[in-house]
Amino acid sequence: PIHTRNFPQLSASHLLMLSLIVVLLFPSLTTSFLPPSFTPPLHSAPASAGVQNPLLSAGAARTALESTATSPDDVYSEINPMKVLIAGAGVGGLTLGTALLDHPHIDVTVLEKTSEFKRFGGPIQLASNALQILKEMDADVYEGVQSKFTNTGDKTNGIKDGIRDEWYAKFDLAGPAVKRDMPYTGVIDRPDLQEILLSKLSGKVLNGAGVTGYSTSPSGRVSVTMDDGSTHDGDVLVGADGIWSNVRATMRDEPQRGEGSGVAYSGYTVFAGELKYDNPTNGVVGYAVYIGPGQYFVITDIGKGNYQWYAFLAREPGSAEKEEKPDGSVAYLKGIFEGWSKDVHAILDATKEEEIEQRDLYDRPPSVAKKWTDGPVCLLGDSVHAMMPNLGQGGCQAIEDAMVLGEELGAVKGRAEVPAALEAYRGRRLVRSAAVQGLSRFASDIIIRGFDTPAKVVEGQFQNFNYAGIVTRMLQPILPIFFAIQFNFLYDGYQNKAALDLKNGLGLFAVGSILLLLAAGSVGEVGILGSMGLESLGATEGLEAIFANIQSMF
Repeated sequence: PIHTRNFPQLSASHLLMLSLIVVLLFPSLTTSFLPPSFTPPLHSAPASAGVQNPLLSAGAARTALESTATSPDDVYSEINPMKVLIAGAGVGGLTLGTALLDHPHIDVTVLEKTSEFKRFGGPIQLASNALQILKEMDADVYEGVQSKFTNTGDKTNGIKDGIRDEWYAKFDLAGPAVKRDMPYTGVIDRPDLQEILLSKLSGKVLNGAGVTGYSTSPSGRVSVTMDDGSTHDGDVLVGADGIWSNVRATMRDEPQRGEGSGVAYSGYTVFAGELKYDNPTNGVVGYAVYIGPGQYFVITDIGKGNYQWYAFLAREPGSAEKEEKPDGSVAYLKGIFEGWSKDVHAILDATKEEEIEQRDLYDRPPSVAKKWTDGPVCLLGDSVHAMMPNLGQGGCQAIEDAMVLGEELGAVKGRAEVPAALEAYRGRRLVRSAAVQGLSRFASDIIIRGFDTPAKVVEGQFQNFNYAGIVTRMLQPILPIFFAIQFNFLYDGYQNKAALDLKNGLGLFAVGSILLLLAAGSVGEVGILGSMGLESLGATEGLEAIFANIQSMF
């Protein structure tokens, strides 16, 4: 069935996305509203060496600190190493621990709440940017990952019309990777990735107690409190303890969960299934996103004849308990996706009830004006930039964090340099991670709240010629341009050498603005872009494609 519905107005998250792209283009704007807390505290570096600019390079900060008088105990060496404590043994924490092993003047300890590691969790996507980091960081880790890896980037990937079962837009994941001599995007079981990283950190991981908080001393050291009453002292604490971070709660003096924590319900719940499945497109399609009115469905190849699917629905929080499913989740979802592609129903029919889980999705707004650091303490991964799963970049961005932080800490010579190094890490990661957060949320909102079955004339009959259907059709030629710019942004900037990727940032701004204006029902306002001097090549091609594509509906 073809549905008709009113197209929503511009949402707050769309405005957030647009503002993030502006920040991407003009990072100096971030300094105009930074709170005083961004100045290093008194127990950190001397006031003369304080890092006032969040984008200040580590090298400049250390040059300012070289003249600071230090005692022998404050200078790090193999005999007197910097003691780095990492809260959390997730992907980001373990990657950071592995990266720091290359530095003999650093002694790393990972503090993990679980008493023992068990094989738990499904596949995780590692895009080319994250794989390239692992390849450059540690050959053994990279080879271990590849031995358990399933490539999806070398296959057909994209968006399908969920009702007509036609390709709507395809992603070119292979081209950008091949052009940069980077590995293909793909998936690996999270437990496999964890085991590979743990094998490098033998004797460096302490299980059985989680971090509850910390305190810092005037000397610049940090004392970490654990939920079993024990404490650990170190020179650096890295909060890699996930979206419900105790380190972040202590740093920002806010609750770990609930109101005031900064963690917000995304507006979406997701059903996920993982199973052995005889898919007729095996080896041909990596993943397909089926779009339709108010919801979408994803099927992805996770290797060895196994598949994972996701059903994203716009629901109130707690819908898993509130919505009745007397006949089970499979029957419930088949009802919701009635009239959709046979691919959706075939994989649902093959799924057992015990192979399905449902969870609400939470994320955080970008921490542009909130703390990432507190003297010798910093945040990493989901603790500071949790994001929606739509781009598959959550774990990848944690790996980028780990690489950058490893570089900054690896260059530290003494305790007085630590706060500046952590601020330099924040400066290199702030804008890029915020942009990826915004893109991830934007992808959710534009697909669920923006897309409909595309308008089309079939055998002389008008189908879905409401506003949303027409706009969905008009967006069709724009999306490949946007995807190309997005992948260029992700792959070009993986080293985080600069806080700003101006070239790709301009493209994201121009094409993203068109998507936003169309989705808001404000196509007439597109002339504003020209008056601002933002009519880039991508935007010009996009506008021409919009009007050309109107003809393709007839």
